[in-house]
Amino acid sequence: MTTKKYRILFTGLALLFLALTGCSKDEGPVEVPIDRSANLLATGDSAPDFLTNDDFDALRVQVAYVQGFRPLDESLDNVRDFLEDRTFKTDIQFEFLPLQSPGEESLSLQEIANLENENRTVFNEGNTLGMYIYFADAPADADMEDENIVTLGAVYRNTSMVIHATTIRDVTFRSNFLRVADVETATIGHEFGHLFGLVDLGTPEVNPHEDPEAPNHCNESDCLMRAQLEFGTGMTSMLEKRTAKGMAAVPALGPECILDLVQAGGRPN
Repeated sequence: MTTKKYRILFTGLALLFLALTGCSKDEGPVEVPIDRSANLLATGDSAPDFLTNDDFDALRVQVAYVQGFRPLDESLDNVRDFLEDRTFKTDIQFEFLPLQSPGEESLSLQEIANLENENRTVFNEGNTLGMYIYFADAPADADMEDENIVTLGAVYRNTSMVIHATTIRDVTFRSNFLRVADVETATIGHEFGHLFGLVDLGTPEVNPHEDPEAPNHCNESDCLMRAQLEFGTGMTSMLEKRTAKGMAAVPALGPECILDLVQAGGRPN
């Protein structure tokens, strides 16, 4: 009788063990979906997140680039300095993502956004603000080369930017005075200004200084947010004039733009 009781007890435990292991074996790993909604807002909507440390005290920038068009380290060092000067972010990281060429002769902003949807992996997470920059090997579809109007960069979401790297190189190689690092630095800095909400793109103007002929751009002379810094010939002319005067090629933000950013929570001089 004693042996029989133990035999029944063992059998019951064995069945319980098989039931438990059977459940765990059938269940695969649970994938938590990434919440991308906070990175799909309008340009300027995240200006306070860039400028202050209220919600995000770190910035992680995913630098996606078509192979052969990786930005220069000097350019990114300059951009880091710019961000540390104008925002309260001190924990800034660049993460690189080499990509194959999409094989397009030109790219629209919608096509660029579609590429971001396919490739971007860095988003807001915890106290870290996620940022995405795509260095394209194709010009903007709105370029009018016959009229010397070419786009160097653009922003299209609250944490998204495109830099037309092939256009930057074309513009630079036509100049005897400019370097790729200068034009990359100026272009990226200008587009970051728009992500900061300049000019009147989410960050209110303390004093009116928006160019009436170029919305969301500054009318102060020699300011980084001048409209010509978004386009090839204007960029070349402005930067060459500065170098001819013995000044640094890349202009800084003008006093009015800095005043706007400080009022919005950015770092004062």
